[in-house]
Amino acid sequence: MELYFLGTGAGMPTRRRNVTSIALNLLPERGTIWLFDAGEGTQQQMLRSPIRPGRVEFIFVTHLHGDHIYGIPGLLTSRSYLGGTEPLTIFGPPGIRRFVETALEVSDANLVYRIEIREIEEGTVYEDDQFLVTATKLEHRIDSYGYRIVERDKPGALDSERLVREGIPPGPLFARLKRGETVVLPDGRTIDGQEYLGAPVKGRTIAIFGDTRPCEQELELAKGADVLIHEATYMHERVENARKYYHYTALQAATLADRAGVGALIMTHISSRYQDDGLHRLLEEARVVFPNSHVAEDFWSYPVMRKE
Repeated sequence: MELYFLGTGAGMPTRRRNVTSIALNLLPERGTIWLFDAGEGTQQQMLRSPIRPGRVEFIFVTHLHGDHIYGIPGLLTSRSYLGGTEPLTIFGPPGIRRFVETALEVSDANLVYRIEIREIEEGTVYEDDQFLVTATKLEHRIDSYGYRIVERDKPGALDSERLVREGIPPGPLFARLKRGETVVLPDGRTIDGQEYLGAPVKGRTIAIFGDTRPCEQELELAKGADVLIHEATYMHERVENARKYYHYTALQAATLADRAGVGALIMTHISSRYQDDGLHRLLEEARVVFPNSHVAEDFWSYPVMRKE
């Protein structure tokens, strides 16, 4: 599981930062990519990255401002031209269906794969036996959501050495015991697989915030995450601007990370006013409160490690 940043700027693209798009690389876990937002130029960023449109399974949209969605129509059509055939699902606030369907209809786009659009509310937006994804509404000028991605715990390791010592040879029974099943051996013994498993391997959790200013519900969204990805549009000296325009400062993001007990904070959606020394000061402002803070850059990747 790895995060890859395709765009990390705020509002409009600059020479150093494109607008928002974050890829969650789940190729080892499920052979796919999950995309969070796709601002203008996202497919161009992909051309310079290891992210391939055909591998994109889901697009999760935080809100409908242009710097987070204008890249979706182009990405969808290019995915079709490149031979992508697997279905793709888009999750997003009410209005995302109208935006996508209108763009595809007016441009006479012909997709060769099935697309599904799910307009979300707060709560569970997706779950299967590997992941649970929930959404929380934040506080922005329009409806804006944060997503919490929880990887399911995995069963502990099977104590195969103990099984062999007890006269149970490796084979198909091991797979059933690994799943925690109870099996009856040829000699009549009944074996409970749960008794031969180590402690479960705790799944990882990522919290990805859309644009927002501080609000009550943010703590629960971020609580205990291994990685928190949060906008930090301003330094705290511009806190009044941040509040006026419904954004966060680096100091506020670090304070949330500290309160929520996360493993790491990655700040993105950075104002173009912060270059070189200004960017360094923004990072240091956060690290005073939360030392494991980072500022994302375009084409930067971050492996998601468990807090332990």
